[in-house]
Amino acid sequence: MAYIGFMTEPADWATTTEQQVLDAALSLIPHKGWTRPMALEAGRAAGLSAAETDLLIPHGPADLAALLSRRHDAAALAALPDPAALKIRDRIRRAVEARLDAACADEAAVRRWTGFLALPPNMPLAARLLWESADGLWRWAGDTATDENHYSKRAILSAILAAGLSIRLTSGKAAAMKHVDARIENVMAFEKWKAGVKPVDIARDVATALGRIRYR
Repeated sequence: MAYIGFMTEPADWATTTEQQVLDAALSLIPHKGWTRPMALEAGRAAGLSAAETDLLIPHGPADLAALLSRRHDAAALAALPDPAALKIRDRIRRAVEARLDAACADEAAVRRWTGFLALPPNMPLAARLLWESADGLWRWAGDTATDENHYSKRAILSAILAAGLSIRLTSGKAAAMKHVDARIENVMAFEKWKAGVKPVDIARDVATALGRIRYR
C-alpha cells in the first residue's frame, strides 16, 4: 500500500497500522537492516500475522522505506514557517535544512535506509522518493510552474537533497549546509544551470551521494 503513492486518504486502519509497523521497524532496522525478515518482525510487533503484514506492506522493506521518507517529508513541512515573509533563496535553504533535520531525527535507521536505496534494484524508488520530497518543498516555497521549469527545479533539488543528506551523515550539519548554500546558486540561477546541467548529471549526483553513504 505505502509503495504506490502519497497517502491522501483520511486516517483509517491501514494508514494507522502502517505507521505502527514503521515505528516498530525503526527500532529493528539499525541491527537487522531493510529486509523482509525485519518487515515481518515489525509486523508481529504491531500485532499482525505474516499474512496481514504482507497484505499491508506487500513490498516489505521497500514500502517501509517509502513510509519513512514520507514521514520525514511531513515532519519537515510541519516544521517550516509561513514562507510569505521569506525570499525564495531563504525558502529553499530553510526547506532543505528542515528536510535534513527530519531525516536525521532517525539517523541510525536512515543510515541503513540510504544503503538500501543505493542498491541498483532500489534506485528507481530512491529517485521517486527524492522527487516527492523536492516537489513537496517546492510547493511549500510557492512554486506554481507547469512548464519545463517544474521538472528542472525538482530534479536539481533532488540532487541537492541527496548530496546534502550524504554530507550530513558523514561530516555533520555545518558541512552539509555549506554544500547546500553553494548548490542553491544552481536553483536561483535557473537559466545558467539549465544550459549546463543535463539529466545524466543529476542522476550521477544522486547515485554518487547514495553510494558515498553506502560505502563510506
